[in-house]
Amino acid sequence: MRRSQARDKSSVRFSDLHDDLHQQFRWQVPDHFNIAQVCMRRWAEAPASASCTALIASAPERPARHHSYAELMAQANRLSNALAALGVQRGDRVAIVLPQRFETAVAYMAVLQMGAVGMPLSQLFGPDALEYRLHDSEAVVAICDQPSLPALLDVRERCPLLRVVIGVDGAASSSGQRADLDWVALLAQEPDDFSPVRTHSEEAAVLIYTSGTTGNPKGALIPHRALIGNLSGFVCSQNWFGFDPFDASVSSAAVFWSPADWAWTGGLMDALLPTLYFGRPIVGHNGRFSPQLAFELMQQHGVTHTFLFPTALKAMMKAVPVVRPHYRLPLQAGMSAGEAVG
Repeated sequence: MRRSQARDKSSVRFSDLHDDLHQQFRWQVPDHFNIAQVCMRRWAEAPASASCTALIASAPERPARHHSYAELMAQANRLSNALAALGVQRGDRVAIVLPQRFETAVAYMAVLQMGAVGMPLSQLFGPDALEYRLHDSEAVVAICDQPSLPALLDVRERCPLLRVVIGVDGAASSSGQRADLDWVALLAQEPDDFSPVRTHSEEAAVLIYTSGTTGNPKGALIPHRALIGNLSGFVCSQNWFGFDPFDASVSSAAVFWSPADWAWTGGLMDALLPTLYFGRPIVGHNGRFSPQLAFELMQQHGVTHTFLFPTALKAMMKAVPVVRPHYRLPLQAGMSAGEAVG
């Protein structure tokens, strides 16, 4: 009887403590905050981390290439200058229609550090989906590579505010149509230094549209401060992401990869941006997903942490039921979300 009463009292005390903590908790959000500053510039400007790898670019039949934080900032600065010369201003929407590749990270960082709003659009979108989002958002510039160019060119006349289409890899359609500006030539004309805008934490950073299953897609403006609130869930789901919770002096050696599209909230807010925020490398693979490829990428690049949506995880489990005889993986943690895993 006494033990039961003791447990009841303990439970009550814990419940009271939880309620107090919940009521007293406040996010520590600074007045000014910029995603590009905390995900790129602070690492690139520090001598100790400037040469560290920010992104490992992978593509079929090409050797992987490591891009440093210094390289990421230099290219982002060039693109920010180019966009400013094209008339892009603070708050303007810039569509980013790119897969997992180095230029995608450059585009996000360039847009965000100049106070403009990045609008990720999936390469799976057809002309109708692109037209609605480009028109509704009043996007002024679109950045794409070859697979997305035909659809963009098809709808641009019906998007009067879309002034310029920038093509990566000399993007051209099968009919010979080309983007207005070539990425490499455009950036080569610009200096690699840029003075970033001092954005308020409440300012819009990203515009992501809903799927539109119950009507027209709705644009959701995500402020810069949203990344702060997302970090705790990222760290918890990734088992501290290689950091030691009991010793702050221990640095992380994490390497991240996820097949999640960086045009979706999961790929952007649960993969690309949190990884860069902690100054760690992320693997970006520009190619189709397959279970074997997933295992090979994680083994080749020493991936320690991952986000695998249930469909991918189930396919990997079916293709390789017992992993250890076939692959040597340094995997420490993985997260899955979006649907039931079982």
